[in-house]
Amino acid sequence: MSSSPPHRIARGLLVAVAALGLCACDSLNPQKKREEELAKTTFACELNGERFVVRFTEGEARILLPGAQRVTLYQIPTAATGSVVRYSNGNLELRGRGSELTLHADGAVAALRNCAPYAVLPPVEK
Repeated sequence: MSSSPPHRIARGLLVAVAALGLCACDSLNPQKKREEELAKTTFACELNGERFVVRFTEGEARILLPGAQRVTLYQIPTAATGSVVRYSNGNLELRGRGSELTLHADGAVAALRNCAPYAVLPPVEK
C-alpha cells in the first residue's frame, strides 16, 4: 500500500482551502451581489446625448434623468401582445419594447439610444 508524502497532502489541502476561500469571498461580497442583481433590471441609455438610467421594478420604472433628477413612473397595462411596456406618472411616459424605448413629455417624443444593461464601473485609482 503506497501513501502520498505528507507535504503533497498539505499542499493539496492548501490549494483546496484557497480555492474555497476565493469562491466564498465572491459569494459573500454583498456589494458585488447587489450590483449583479441591479444589472439584471437596470439599463443605461442616452437621451439627447446625456446619460439616462432606468431601473424596472415590479410595476414601476425608476428613472435617473440627466442632472440627477429622480422620477418614478408606474406601469400601465397594455392590451398589446409581446413585450410592449408603458409607464407613466401623468407628466412623463416611457414606452417601448426591449431596448427600443421612447420618452414622451409635453407632446414631444425622444428616443433613448444605445440602451444596454447597466454596469457599475470600478473606482478610478489615483
